[in-house]
Amino acid sequence: MKMLKRFDGHSLIKALIVLFFIVFLVVPLFSILIVSITGVPINVFGSLVDPETFKSTIDAFKNSSLEFYKSIASKSGYLSALMNSLELSLLVSVVVVVMCLPIAYGIARTKMPFKKTLTALCTIPLIVPTFIAANAFIVMFGRSGWVTYIYESLRGNGLLINPSSMIGIAMVQVFFFFPYALWPMVAAFKLSDITLEEGSQNLGAKNWFTFAFVTMPLALPGLISSALLIFTVSFSDFGTPIILAPKDLNLIVVEAYREIAGFFNWAGAAILTVIMVVVAAFFFCLQHLFTKGKSYGTVSGKPKKQKIIKNKWLTRTIAGYTCLVVLVLLLAMISVLLQSFATTWGVGVLPDGYTMANYQAVFSSSFENVTNSLILASGALVLSVVIATFVSYFVVRQNASKLDFMTTVPLVVPGIALGIALIQTFNTAPLQLTGTATILIIAYTIRRLPYMVRSTVGTMRSIKQDIEEAAVNLGASRLTAAITVVGPLMIPGIAAGSILVFITVIKETSVSILMAPAEWAPMSLAIFQNILRGEYYTAAAMSIILVVLVLVLQAIATKLSKGDA
Repeated sequence: MKMLKRFDGHSLIKALIVLFFIVFLVVPLFSILIVSITGVPINVFGSLVDPETFKSTIDAFKNSSLEFYKSIASKSGYLSALMNSLELSLLVSVVVVVMCLPIAYGIARTKMPFKKTLTALCTIPLIVPTFIAANAFIVMFGRSGWVTYIYESLRGNGLLINPSSMIGIAMVQVFFFFPYALWPMVAAFKLSDITLEEGSQNLGAKNWFTFAFVTMPLALPGLISSALLIFTVSFSDFGTPIILAPKDLNLIVVEAYREIAGFFNWAGAAILTVIMVVVAAFFFCLQHLFTKGKSYGTVSGKPKKQKIIKNKWLTRTIAGYTCLVVLVLLLAMISVLLQSFATTWGVGVLPDGYTMANYQAVFSSSFENVTNSLILASGALVLSVVIATFVSYFVVRQNASKLDFMTTVPLVVPGIALGIALIQTFNTAPLQLTGTATILIIAYTIRRLPYMVRSTVGTMRSIKQDIEEAAVNLGASRLTAAITVVGPLMIPGIAAGSILVFITVIKETSVSILMAPAEWAPMSLAIFQNILRGEYYTAAAMSIILVVLVLVLQAIATKLSKGDA
């Protein structure tokens, strides 16, 4: 009786949330691990209800071995894909940190000209899906690109930069991933103890010496954390390699996609998925270690206040450098914009003519893709709001650390890996969900739920428990008090997190390309398919519509959160 009494509405909802994660995250990842050692698809849920399926699963276990992992060493394609991906991620992370260093310092410590405008422009990459950025680089640096035309007009030979190469992929990732490192680096420069720098200068040190031996060491934890974060993001990126990677350049995300989508090689896809998850998890954990309680400084009774540098030579140099970085972003997006209005665009700086036909084609033949994106994103949003609201309640009120950890697991699972795991788990009875909108919404929810949880947990911590206790003392149950009293107070956090989830789902690439059925194809999948078919002008028009939609949603998020989203 005591157990039944303790199992109230709170416990039921908590159990359902845990069950959701077990069914749609833990079991799929576990299934992929099993497939990687058995070499054949395993139906975990089918084994629980069907004796024949259970028998085949046991037989598969009897034949399990690590031979499939040993094949990685023997198959040069798999090994080279892993090494190329690690090399690419290392290159991108180092270049991004070096590139962001002066920009972050300028934003945090100087009064550089046009700081607010340049800061806003540095957020452009956050709203652009990487496969659109990859297409923009083809328009610019491809064989018929306008940059190539200018380069050859200046008596250059061949391509200035080959977009379909390791360097081309790295450039796209560098210029469209750098904001992920920029803002942590800005925070690192802002939080470092200014008194140490002043002490160095008072002792006669030059500005460059102080920066190199005092400022940089103080900001070092933030720099290393940013590099590790960029490494993880680059390693998991699917949109750029799938568009730009040539056939002779193996990358692990592309190989995993080809194994499952092209050859239905479950063993190969499973092994590559396990490797991706392990590598991403390793570097994510390293990044977490550098951000958790790591900072250098001094304990002092004196109030610290950042000294804004006004040296004109320094501020103008940093502003000019930042303008050059931002210029690449603007030229890339302008190229896609011009392509969306072009009749044709051969060899030349500008299109041969302009038309609205590309946009008319989108709204006449591809409008369903727009509505699909909105419907799927709305479904993922509703599910995310419900789960994240209760998760944040349990984490804050009941210190549910295990549940909190479970919601962060999707951060270390690349989208292509999650897609393969879900396809393998739910492609047969009794839970045959592969190829439906339901599993697509669930995949989106799992991928973006950590963002919503972080937003709602922050709001939940600011709500005092006294208000909830008052409702309980007046006769309301714990569940009723949580829904009717705490729920409305969490609306600001829910609103900010909702827009973030909606935006990221709208531009989701890897899960959409791998899992979306034809009747539920979202905009991201339609753009990708148009690019593969050579329908570049229609793809560009749909890309602009997608970016504008994300911009509008981001503006709404900023307004709702009063600029603190």
